[in-house]
Amino acid sequence: MAAARIRLHEAVVGYIEGELASGRLRVGGRLPGERALAERLGISRASVREGLRVLEAMGVVRTAVGSGPESGAVVVADTQAGITAALRLHLATRTLPVEHLVETRVLLEAWAVRQAADRRDPEPLADAERLLHAMGAPGQSAEDYLARDADFHVTLARAAGNDVVAAIMASLRESVHGYVVAALPALPDWKATQGRLRAEHLAVLDAVKAGEGERAADLVTRHIRGFYAEARPVVDEHP
Repeated sequence: MAAARIRLHEAVVGYIEGELASGRLRVGGRLPGERALAERLGISRASVREGLRVLEAMGVVRTAVGSGPESGAVVVADTQAGITAALRLHLATRTLPVEHLVETRVLLEAWAVRQAADRRDPEPLADAERLLHAMGAPGQSAEDYLARDADFHVTLARAAGNDVVAAIMASLRESVHGYVVAALPALPDWKATQGRLRAEHLAVLDAVKAGEGERAADLVTRHIRGFYAEARPVVDEHP
């Protein structure tokens, strides 16, 4: 029975995928109602709802209850949501070691800053500079600082001009955020660590703005691995 239900909800996922691939359905488009989808696919409304829940978790649709014009399911493009949810769940099961995610970040981010240094797109680099300035604001909490830190790294990835890399980078940062926050109380001197991290961010951004891609890649690699080495004893033990 469970296998049959999986096949039935996958029929909904497959149908929506086909509609998107053909161009008959686009971002912002509204899906047919549950009853219409059930009749079209020859399945129950319960199976349609299950398929829509899967699509919502994947960041492909957004659903709203009710009977007005805003009810039903609408196609969205939240690429990061599905990737982040999958990574966080697999981290929780410990099937994906945090260390492997950190090394994946190194690979992607080193590539991204090289590309960003070649392109030197002024808009994301200006955004990164604003975030760097905000990271120096007095009185901010460690969590506020880390949120801006994450945004800084994702913005640099966006400066590479590759939407897939930017989405994966955002998901990697979000998926390990809880582990990083858990490590903060164990750090011997957070203020000193914060100052060092911000100086490292500044050096990476300066290298990108100067068009020095290899130097930026080396700096960001040392930055990522350095913080993980400092936080690792707590990160590896985090449940």
